[in-house]
Amino acid sequence: MAKAKKNVYFCQNCGHEESKWLGQCPACREWNTFVEEKVTPAAAKTVKERRDAQVVTLSSIETDEDDRMITGIEELDQVLGGGIVKGSLVLVGGDPGIGKSTLLLQVCQRLSGAGRKLLYISGEESLKQIKLRANRMGEFTENLYLLCETSLDIIRGIIEQQKPDMVVIDSIQTMYNEEVGSAPGSVSQVRESTNIFMQLAKGLNISIFIVGHVTKEGTVAGPRVLEHMVDTVLYFEGDRHASYRILRGVKNRFGSTNEIGVFEMRKEGLTEVKNPSEFMLSGKPKHASGSVVACAMEGTRPMLMEIQALVCKTNFGMPRRTAAGLDYNRVNLLMAVLEKRLGLPLSGYDAYVNIAGGIRLNEPAADLGIVLAIASSYKNRPIAEEVIVFGEVGLSGEVRAVSMPEQRVAEAKKLGFTTCVIPEVSVKTVGKVDGVKIIGVKSVGEAISVGL
Repeated sequence: MAKAKKNVYFCQNCGHEESKWLGQCPACREWNTFVEEKVTPAAAKTVKERRDAQVVTLSSIETDEDDRMITGIEELDQVLGGGIVKGSLVLVGGDPGIGKSTLLLQVCQRLSGAGRKLLYISGEESLKQIKLRANRMGEFTENLYLLCETSLDIIRGIIEQQKPDMVVIDSIQTMYNEEVGSAPGSVSQVRESTNIFMQLAKGLNISIFIVGHVTKEGTVAGPRVLEHMVDTVLYFEGDRHASYRILRGVKNRFGSTNEIGVFEMRKEGLTEVKNPSEFMLSGKPKHASGSVVACAMEGTRPMLMEIQALVCKTNFGMPRRTAAGLDYNRVNLLMAVLEKRLGLPLSGYDAYVNIAGGIRLNEPAADLGIVLAIASSYKNRPIAEEVIVFGEVGLSGEVRAVSMPEQRVAEAKKLGFTTCVIPEVSVKTVGKVDGVKIIGVKSVGEAISVGL
């Protein structure tokens, strides 16, 4: 006799379960997040015998460097915190076609060449499709095994039998657990499948990479609890039609969450960008107004990027404001500071601010660069090519200190910049740098008079 199916409502944000639809989730307080699914009740399970558990002290646990696998891709190793931790569960998300499967196949290529045993499980591509993609990357060793399967019971048995060093699941939305009656990709299927992979990773000490689809908002599809279950969450950013890709860690139990990796998509796959600052500044126009180079920190890595602004008189009653790669409200705030403290009549001008290269920047150190770019475009006076700026701008028009100014100045010197406009309180911290003129400023007006 077939088991009766019942309708259950799951919260897409936290995975909370209710028997009826609710407008607001009582667990996470989010609105309109419940979706309906048909679930087949699982058969009653017999009570297992109690297992013996051992309690150990923290000092008795030994760790060494061998607990991490070095992939040979330095940008990825840096984002992961120094390599792949054995027994870790890593979630990789990103837009379709951004390069998630390509990167993981390249990781398999490097690790298989180092003698590691790998298992690549695909629920979306056939074996021939994977082979065609692998042919563009080069040679693979016999240590890489492929499996095209979506049944979780079969996959679990093969992993327990083969016991590889690393497993790639492409993707979690295609996995199907027969004990859960809903369709693949549903909230309950994704949650239960991830739970099984987590048990395999911890129990067998196997590193597992999971590819996750993303929603139109850019977050991993499925319940938000999925990101809480895994050890590391990596996001691929960038335009799929552009050549560059940015790998960003938003959660990492074994390293920093501020690191990024920069890649360039080529015919043979993803190639590391060793000097992201030089890559971001390529094609910068010379002697153009509204263009300035600023320095931001991505984790421990300083990155130079070009901030562009275009200010023109408006033809409408309400001026337009556009910010690409920057916080829209932050740009409006800085324009209000310019109008109030310096008397620039920006309320009658349209303003368009952009980060060249498509990267997104949220650090306050870019404030001074945004202000100088807007003032340069408004006055139609270019900023000298050898000048670089960074600093936070307050509502009173003051320029405040930012973190790690020494690393920012060192990166500017490496790329040939000879003048650094920085907060005055950071001048003592930086000290004297050979070949670089350090100019400290206290206010926005002082910075504009120096830069223009």
